[in-house]
Amino acid sequence: MARTWPCGTGAPFDDCCRPYLDGEAAPTAERLMRSRYTAYVRGDGGHLLRTWHPTTRPRRVDHDPGLEWLGLEVLRTEAGDVGDAFGVVEFRAAYLADEPGVLHEVSRFARTDEGWQYVRGRMVDDGVPTIP
Repeated sequence: MARTWPCGTGAPFDDCCRPYLDGEAAPTAERLMRSRYTAYVRGDGGHLLRTWHPTTRPRRVDHDPGLEWLGLEVLRTEAGDVGDAFGVVEFRAAYLADEPGVLHEVSRFARTDEGWQYVRGRMVDDGVPTIP
């Protein structure tokens, strides 16, 4: 039986996030966001940097081994499809650090010559503890 991965689609890893983590361009902003979540779970900073828009990309991404990602819930998407230039994905990602918490973000994506790329995110304060 094929193992599913934490991005939340329920699809086997080889059919879902693996191609994007291996360098294939994601077809939609949501698929890219799910692959980036999987990269955070795996500590794959290379994928995160590769898929970060050059105008906002940090020099490096540090993996926090004390942070355990528990699950992803996509709340909504706007545009971000095959023919779009921009997209928005709102999600919640549960985690466990010293205490449990939820990262709630509205992420913005742009399509470039390299495919979909993460531009920036805005945290949503819904009263749930978030990453400091």
